[in-house]
Amino acid sequence: MKNSIPTPPVSLFIAYRYLRSGHNKGFTSFITSIAIIGVMLGVASLIITLSILDGFEKTIKENVVSFTADMQLFAFSSQVVPDADGTIKHIFEHYPEVTAIAPYVTREAMIRYDKSIDGIVVKGVDPSNDISAAKTKLVEGKYDLEERQSGIQTCILGKRLAEELGVHVGSRVLLYGLGGTTISLSEARIMQMEVVEIYETGMAEFDGTYVYVNIRNAQRLFQIGSNVSGFDILVSDLSKLETLAHEIPADLGYPYYAQSMYRMHRNLFTWIELQKKPIPIILGLIIIVATVNIIGTLLMMVMEKSSAIGVLRTLGLGRKKVVQIFLLQGLLIGVVGTGLGNILAFGLCWLELRYRFFPLPSGIYFMTHVPIDLSFLNFFIVSASALFMCFLSSVLPARLASTLDPIKTLRFS
Repeated sequence: MKNSIPTPPVSLFIAYRYLRSGHNKGFTSFITSIAIIGVMLGVASLIITLSILDGFEKTIKENVVSFTADMQLFAFSSQVVPDADGTIKHIFEHYPEVTAIAPYVTREAMIRYDKSIDGIVVKGVDPSNDISAAKTKLVEGKYDLEERQSGIQTCILGKRLAEELGVHVGSRVLLYGLGGTTISLSEARIMQMEVVEIYETGMAEFDGTYVYVNIRNAQRLFQIGSNVSGFDILVSDLSKLETLAHEIPADLGYPYYAQSMYRMHRNLFTWIELQKKPIPIILGLIIIVATVNIIGTLLMMVMEKSSAIGVLRTLGLGRKKVVQIFLLQGLLIGVVGTGLGNILAFGLCWLELRYRFFPLPSGIYFMTHVPIDLSFLNFFIVSASALFMCFLSSVLPARLASTLDPIKTLRFS
């Protein structure tokens, strides 16, 4: 006869047979199921948590950028910028990292519809060069801020403001713009506007405040001629954002001043970073629980299968093969648990993305629903970590099984 020592596939076959509930309906089968469920829930919870955190960060960044861009360049003390075209040309020529510059006019104003009146911020944008939320967060109507030669001009409102005023697409509102040092409504310039679109970012602070109009209508409303309030700027590399926010105004000189989105919304980004800090602790606790479950399961398996191990050893099975069997058992638990965890996490995330089961108060969370960013990287990192820990947790029981004396195990079994 040829060598009777089992080949590696036989080790896999034995490990699989030990875990099969159909031929192993004892206590260890129940413990194995618990171990698999533990790995599954741990993997699923980690993937869902990371997906939600990434979704929060992505959504807040998108919403912030849609209002303030990556960076805003403006003048001190709310002064106007006279030479907008020259400034844009200079920035494009000297700063290749800048990918887009959109001039804007922004001032506080008042809006009236029927008997409702509210304080707002009017932002005038150029429809041909608009990077604002008005163009990217449409929920009702159509984007149309083109200047009309005659008749009523157009405007775009946030959903929260529209609900507070009782406005819908097609409604006509009055905008009161205070020009110069005027503070009396009797001296304010008034323009009638037709609401052509309603946008929603989920950030109540913005959705209830900003009204978008054509930049030339805003210049007439606030009586500032052809001047602008500032520029929304997008850059290709966010790692250089703070450097550009310092260099550009220093290059242009007084009265220019710039702020990055991180500085303008420091509290939001600090909040995001604070949410991420407990993740290593949570990850560690879940890994410890899963590891203990697998170690306990395999130790129980070693105790129950001690007589079978003795028989295999007397038939010529080496210690390395015994170690292989229990390492493979741990990996099988890990593979099954990790696979089920990935399926569970993807299913729950997809259902939330599709049906929005968990609404959020936008005034607190800056969004209307739980945001989820399904990233392959999160699935890969969590799955790889889970399988690695399952392998490590199998080493101790596997080495213990390999040290069993076959004579003693057969005598006392």
